[in-house]
Amino acid sequence: MYAVGRGNGWSRYDTTGAFAQDSVERGRTLVTQYCSRCHAIGPEGASPNPQAPPFRTLSERYPIDALEETFVDAINTGHPGMPVFKASPNQIAAILDYIAEVME
Repeated sequence: MYAVGRGNGWSRYDTTGAFAQDSVERGRTLVTQYCSRCHAIGPEGASPNPQAPPFRTLSERYPIDALEETFVDAINTGHPGMPVFKASPNQIAAILDYIAEVME
């Protein structure tokens, strides 16, 4: 279980069970579509873009409970070499669920 920012506060999402697995699968679909051109999105392998960290190593830079804010900032504002795209709160939660699954 980890905290995920929602609206004006934080809520806890149980990352176990069928609902969580559905969210992980939605997240896998989203990162495959939007992130895999640059990032290694699975549990092994190098990123296609050497400047893009593999998702499984994000815990070396960010704790999962702080990853959402960093992630939202990155996708909404982009940075050199990273395209900007918009994601709904549900999509962000699904992507974070997937990243939590593959983080070392």
